[in-house]
Amino acid sequence: MAERKLFFEDVSEGDEAPEFSHELTRTDLVMYAGASGDFNPMHHDEVTAQASGLPSVFGHGMFTAGLLGKALTDYVGVGNLRTYKIRFTKQTWPGETLTTHVKVARRYDEGSEHRVDLECTVTNQDGEPKISGVAVAALPSRT
Repeated sequence: MAERKLFFEDVSEGDEAPEFSHELTRTDLVMYAGASGDFNPMHHDEVTAQASGLPSVFGHGMFTAGLLGKALTDYVGVGNLRTYKIRFTKQTWPGETLTTHVKVARRYDEGSEHRVDLECTVTNQDGEPKISGVAVAALPSRT
């Protein structure tokens, strides 16, 4: 798929990026553990997770951050993201459908760049926030 080209002139405050949804599976947890090297048993060992008082294993926070990062770069373009700051608000659980939300909060010029401030969240199917954050992107101009 070709990269979407978003121009500064085409963006208004209040605009929203296309949502991206993903159902978190136990396979995701194992694959992410292998890719990241994060083998904390709370992410893959049901017995250990329940023995510690949890209802089940839970997702890696950085996996969810990656979903949001993908939504951001899909919207503003690879290489245009200047900052990306997140706060983990709740654990994610296998079987939840995680959906990204990205909204343009502000558009402005800084130095020679046309920038947008973005408000970002990832929620589950019940609308419960799992990550909240902000990002700044520099967008090309049509002129």
